[in-house]
Amino acid sequence: MKIRPLGARVLAKEIESEETTKSGIVLPSKAKEKPYMAEVIEVGPGEVRDGQTVKIPVKKGDKILYSKFSETEIKLEDEKYLFIKQDDILAIIE
Repeated sequence: MKIRPLGARVLAKEIESEETTKSGIVLPSKAKEKPYMAEVIEVGPGEVRDGQTVKIPVKKGDKILYSKFSETEIKLEDEKYLFIKQDDILAIIE
């Protein structure tokens, strides 16, 4: 199934990370405050402002940071995806 976001939204997949403490204990991402990182799966066409189309400055495959509580979570075919608005994307991770 293919999903295309509308407007100024991106479809992304959360990046799960594990962290190891100094003593060797592995902390899964759910056990700690996580950075809100995701990989962009699909990008919407952008939005129209003042008669001009404003494109989203990210592309497929980019890793992004996004605002806490800004995403809309969906589950398709046992996979979790996020819809994130362009204004809630804080940075591209390089």
